[in-house]
Amino acid sequence: MAWRDREKTSQLKDAFDRELLDLPATARWREWMNRVEAVIFAASEPVGVEVLKQLVGRDCSIDLLIEDIREELRMRPYDLVRVAGGFQHRTRPSYAGAIRAASCIDERAAGLSPAQALVLMTIAYFQPLTRTELSTFIGREVSRDAIGQLRHAGFIASGPRSPQPGAPYTYITTDAFLQHFGFETLRDLPDIEKLEDAGLLDKEKLLADIPSTMEAVEEEEED
Repeated sequence: MAWRDREKTSQLKDAFDRELLDLPATARWREWMNRVEAVIFAASEPVGVEVLKQLVGRDCSIDLLIEDIREELRMRPYDLVRVAGGFQHRTRPSYAGAIRAASCIDERAAGLSPAQALVLMTIAYFQPLTRTELSTFIGREVSRDAIGQLRHAGFIASGPRSPQPGAPYTYITTDAFLQHFGFETLRDLPDIEKLEDAGLLDKEKLLADIPSTMEAVEEEEED
C-alpha cells in the first residue's frame, strides 16, 4: 500500500501546473500570490520557503511575491510575518486587545506566570543552560516542575549534555517558542546585542561564582 500512496503523490505532483505558461504574466503572478497566501493561511505552522517554491514557477521570486502580498495586506488587521524559519499569517499587535475581549480570555490565564517567563527568558538568552545554571542566574532554585511546565508548553527541550562534571542535561528553546512569540530567530530577541555589549547579559560573568549550595541541585539531575 505504501508504494501506491507514493505513486499517487507523485502523480499529483506531476499534474500540478507550477509554471502556468498558458496565462499572461500578470494573471500568472496573481495566481502564484493566491497559491502562496492560501497555503500559508491554511497551515497551522510556519511554512518554509522550500515548500512555497513548490507552488510557483522555477523563476519566481518568493521574496518578491511575499512583498506584493504584504503590500495588499497593509490596510488589513493581519500580515504575513517570518517566524521560526518560515512564513505565517499573524494578526497585528494593535488588535490583540480586541481579540482578547471577543474571546473572553483572561490575559494572565492565557500567558505565562512571571516565574515561568523569567525562566524562559533566561534560557532564551543564554542557552544551553543546566538547571543549576538557571538557578544561579535567577537567584533561587528552579524546580523540576517549572522546567516540566515549559517543556509541556513546547517552549523548551533538552539540549546537549553540559561539559561540567556529571554531564548534566541542558535546556534550549524550540521553534514553538519562536513561533509563539513571533521571532524568526533568536537574534530577534529584544535588544539582545545592546544588552550583551553593555555587559548586562554576560553568561560567563554571572556564572563565575556559582554558590556551593547549588551543587546539590546539579547532583539531583543525575539521579
